[in-house]
Amino acid sequence: VQLQASGGGLVQAGGSLRLSCAASGRTSSTYAKGWFRQAPGKDREFVAAISWGGGSTRYADSVKGRFTTSRDNTKNTVNLQMNSLKPEDTAVYYCAAAPTVVAGTRADLYDYWGQGTQVTVSS
Repeated sequence: VQLQASGGGLVQAGGSLRLSCAASGRTSSTYAKGWFRQAPGKDREFVAAISWGGGSTRYADSVKGRFTTSRDNTKNTVNLQMNSLKPEDTAVYYCAAAPTVVAGTRADLYDYWGQGTQVTVSS
């Protein structure tokens, strides 16, 4: 499974960005997908995840109510809509794929990772 994230950029606090992750590979649409982020000097942290069918999602407490993840298995894409962005959301965002049905929050559950896309929120 190969993953390609895009959509990052610079935005003012309170603004919105939409990240996309294109997956390729024969079974990529059957994998759970997750989003993680890593800020400078900090560990990678869980942001959001979606089950392979899209019926179940999970979010970190810090982004609940502001971020929404969705997927389109016909296009092999997963998206992360980020609203009401805060400076503390600044990080490199990664999409990942796990060979499971359910959406997990632990990074070690995910076997495949994209290259990351930078999100910078200015105050």
